[in-house]
Amino acid sequence: MTTLVRNAWYVAAWSTEIDDELRRFVILGDPVLLFRRTDGRVAALEDVCPHRQLPLSMGKRIGDTVQCGYHGLTFDTDGKCVRVPGQDRIPLSACVDAYPIEERSGIVWIWMGEPERANPDDIFDLPQFHDDSWHMHHGGALHIESNYLNVAENLVDPAHVSFVHETTLGNSASENVPVHVSTEGEEIIAWRWIRDSEPIGFFKAFGGFTGNVDRWHYYHLRLPCTAYIDFGSADATREIAEDDRDSGTRILALHFMTPVTETYTIDRWMHLRNTAVGSDEASDKMDAMFEIAFGEDKEILEAVHIEEQRPRKRRPIRLAIDHGPMVYRKRIAEMLERERIDDASAPTNGAYVIHS
Repeated sequence: MTTLVRNAWYVAAWSTEIDDELRRFVILGDPVLLFRRTDGRVAALEDVCPHRQLPLSMGKRIGDTVQCGYHGLTFDTDGKCVRVPGQDRIPLSACVDAYPIEERSGIVWIWMGEPERANPDDIFDLPQFHDDSWHMHHGGALHIESNYLNVAENLVDPAHVSFVHETTLGNSASENVPVHVSTEGEEIIAWRWIRDSEPIGFFKAFGGFTGNVDRWHYYHLRLPCTAYIDFGSADATREIAEDDRDSGTRILALHFMTPVTETYTIDRWMHLRNTAVGSDEASDKMDAMFEIAFGEDKEILEAVHIEEQRPRKRRPIRLAIDHGPMVYRKRIAEMLERERIDDASAPTNGAYVIHS
């Protein structure tokens, strides 16, 4: 049974990944062709010619059309065939899917489901994207051989930080601090504060803290698989309130998970920060630390995925810290069930092929 939700916005690529060239991506198991039109907008087409199934990305551009490299069938950016060499009549079935695309803040979003349901207002956004007092920096892409559900669960799980990221994002001071979870509204949120403790490696490097700090972790997971982690520190002597986090050193680490297949996920990550605004040097140093931490996650998640494929002797146990991930799985199951019901009730048309 599939775990892939289709009626949702996914990150197809960073804006910098798309140019005039024809480039092939795989999203939810489907091959997608992305390129920039002559007006700079991104076009997204099903990357397979309906004639002999050659990827259109192996063809060539002719203006804003794409010519198949096998027999020359040519398609516009709406997916309509506009030329069949050697004949005037174009078969009605000579078409490919065109996907809704939105580009914002250096991010290319794609809708892989029913086009009429694509609402740009549903695309993930944060006020800090548009606030000049915050620095936005695009990071990299983590390629993980794991189902996206495991990757997303990791991003609503503060408890793992104490053990997986001991030198970067966590330390032993948080091991026994309870995790609070909110499951109301659009997001699942897991959070905790660690008061009057040694700063973690990340904030030793970037916060300039010499004594103990109060630090926080707020993990936000928005369905189906966009997450951001609000974490930071402030001098413990200040005893800041939870809603006064902007007065400390605060980072928002964003993760845009794109399910490539059921067993392969790309996690594109970036961050927003209220410190070292405008400093490329700080961005590079933070990237280096994030790459260490996220590499630790990759190792864990890929090992878990391998073990999940083996026959089980017993069912996995569940702990109090699993409340957020369990709610997440339940909500994904509900989304998939709604899509299944919608698909079952949709009218079907007889398939036909015109050869002339």
